[in-house]
Amino acid sequence: QSLAGRVAYLHLLPLSLIELQQAKMLKSNYAENIFKGFYPELISKKISPTDWYPNYIHTYVERDVRQLKNINNLGLFTKLMRLCAGRVGQILNVHSLANDCGIDNKTVNAWLHILQSSYIIYLLRPYYNNYNKRVLQSPKLYFYDTGLVCSLLGISSVDMIDNHAYKGALFENLIIINQLKNLFNNGLQDDLYYWRDKTGNEIDLLIDSPNKPTAIEIKSGSTLNNDYYKSLLYLDNISKNKINMQVCYSGNMNQTRSNGIVVKPWKLFI
Repeated sequence: QSLAGRVAYLHLLPLSLIELQQAKMLKSNYAENIFKGFYPELISKKISPTDWYPNYIHTYVERDVRQLKNINNLGLFTKLMRLCAGRVGQILNVHSLANDCGIDNKTVNAWLHILQSSYIIYLLRPYYNNYNKRVLQSPKLYFYDTGLVCSLLGISSVDMIDNHAYKGALFENLIIINQLKNLFNNGLQDDLYYWRDKTGNEIDLLIDSPNKPTAIEIKSGSTLNNDYYKSLLYLDNISKNKINMQVCYSGNMNQTRSNGIVVKPWKLFI
């Protein structure tokens, strides 16, 4: 019989930053949280990420993927996962992934669907309802767990993150997925987007709301820079002051700027 109206679905993702904080297990250095990841077993049993994630990847590919779909070449599937890790925080380009992996676009789309349905990758949708019709309409690619991305990228220590080419993308992944966890943990729907037009103006995260959407720029730098505000002020102008503006960065200062932008350290975004 139909369970319409008699069932509720809850998305239980890996641990959120607020859960770690409440358990007094949140690391003061954001890079440590990124590297460790948020799977409960890793944290509760104090297992090294360099030991746990390679086995997790192997088990996921060998067992879970086989159950979801009969894939003949699991090596290529693993290669696609690593290619996705190399594109974290970027606009999804299926054709590019197909070329680099040596498979066709149809296969890439099918495999990406498997990665989505098994909560490995998350596709952040573009926001194109208002403000500018000349916007991009392809999603951006992120992972549900930053520790998994680090493993796929070959990052073997926390120290590597500070000077890594993907430092900004990993920090962005951390904040965006944590916002998603907060929504799901409160029984809310996924109302997260990014915004980017064809001239290069971009907002990392836009949280939709019936009243005023909140636009958030996410920066891994610890020192405030005027460049952090440019896209926010641009979107605020074309939206006719109909958005809330925030900057999340890795520093410690919490302030409201004269232009109305609220600046918060990453620890206040949990």
